[in-house]
Amino acid sequence: MDYFALFLDGICIAGQGVMHIIFAGRLTGKKQKPLHFAVYILLLTALQFISVRLALDGSLPIAAGVLELYAVSRFGMGNQSSASWLAAVLAFYVSQLSFGIINSIEASLFPRFIGNSLLYPLLLAAQVLFFALCAGCYRVVLKLLAWTEDSQTPYIGLLLFPGLFFFAAELYILQSAYSFVVPTISLEEVGRHGTLLLLQVMGLAALLCTLYAYRHLCQGFQARAALQSLTQAAQTQKIYIAEAQTRYEQTKSFRHDIKNHLSVLDGLLRSGELEESREYLKKLKAVSESLSFPYQTGNSVVDILLGEKLGLAKEIAAEVSLLLPKPCGIDDFDLCVLFSNALDNAITACRASDGAKAIRISGKQQGDFYMLTFENTCSDEPMPPAGIGLSNIKAVAEKYHGAMMTEKNGRQYHLSVLLNASSAICSS
Repeated sequence: MDYFALFLDGICIAGQGVMHIIFAGRLTGKKQKPLHFAVYILLLTALQFISVRLALDGSLPIAAGVLELYAVSRFGMGNQSSASWLAAVLAFYVSQLSFGIINSIEASLFPRFIGNSLLYPLLLAAQVLFFALCAGCYRVVLKLLAWTEDSQTPYIGLLLFPGLFFFAAELYILQSAYSFVVPTISLEEVGRHGTLLLLQVMGLAALLCTLYAYRHLCQGFQARAALQSLTQAAQTQKIYIAEAQTRYEQTKSFRHDIKNHLSVLDGLLRSGELEESREYLKKLKAVSESLSFPYQTGNSVVDILLGEKLGLAKEIAAEVSLLLPKPCGIDDFDLCVLFSNALDNAITACRASDGAKAIRISGKQQGDFYMLTFENTCSDEPMPPAGIGLSNIKAVAEKYHGAMMTEKNGRQYHLSVLLNASSAICSS
């Protein structure tokens, strides 16, 4: 019994099992558990034992290994079917490709060491090189294809077709060229293995180019979705601005007519018509309330936006202590972008949390800077990646030579937007 071969097989199975599970988990954004590693390595060991006992050769053991990794990813990690297939195919393709590249080097150089004591450390070095090559390839693939359930990754199943093609080509090379070892170091053999090595490197390059093209496709899809979102936001913000202008004109007209209203009320009181006076006061009160805002910030557009969004979230306690400088150098459109995205995120976070729900908005002048702060309650879950809303807020802050900062402390989330008052805001 060749104990050294058994030792190498054990290391190879354990190493590949660990790398496959880590790759599948990081590709899909799912956490790997010790049970996943144990079950998968056990399945690979059983597969290797059955393959040796039944003298199975060819693509059948590889196909069974792909199915085993798919099952662990799909049912153990809870990944979607398309993502599980893609992770399994890519994991085995990269490992088989790395194995083929190392085999090409071994077949070219190692026959001369047959019967030499240096053969064993060279085989161990080749195993380490195989793991290093695998890990490097996995890292590049993960950079090109980071996929999660909430990612904008359309048609991800299409990647299976080129992946399967590359996989089948690599299996053919392995089975046809390395099914036996030729103990020779002739120039012809070295040239043949060199050609195979070049083909396998080209296969890796083809896969990476495919993933690179797909990544740019996803980025284009995300840009289009972001553009649609911005277009809808712009239409909403135009409505806010138009409503603010209408409210302003109505308030201006009411103020212009207030003297006439007071004269009429005075005449009614002098005539002793108390009931008519009360009715007239009720009408004046109704008109004034319709023109007033629940929150007074010094900017009619922001007042309307706060009143509408916080008014629809009556279950959330809101506190606004904010007075924008007047005159203000920030465009109303940019104020809408800033406040609407901040409020939408805060309201969504509050509704996702248990217990008391609260939003606090404040602002203060700090030298040449003006600081806006949005605080809200949130869940205990980790802070999600920055979305389009925060990207829009950051863009506004940078436009006015400022910065955006976020912080999560337990169940409290803080968003701070710093604007350069000297270049963007005129002091009041």
